Amino acid sequence: MRMTSKGQVTIPQELRDRFAMGPGAEVEVVATDDGALVRPVAHRGEGSRLVARLRDRADGGLSADEVLRLTRGDD
Repeated sequence: MRMTSKGQVTIPQELRDRFAMGPGAEVEVVATDDGALVRPVAHRGEGSRLVARLRDRADGGLSADEVLRLTRGDD
């Protein structure tokens, strides 16, 4: 398998079929001790993507216990 000048490679049809990677499929390249591993990205719904983008962004100055009290309605 050869890489193009743009860094593109063609994943063999047998592997695309085996791992259900069709046009537009997302893959990730992970560095390992043995080289690079190309693997399909698990499909996540829109809600999961939104949560991932917003994770660790809020800073309301409240402790976890204070947030729990507010959400539970504890006084």
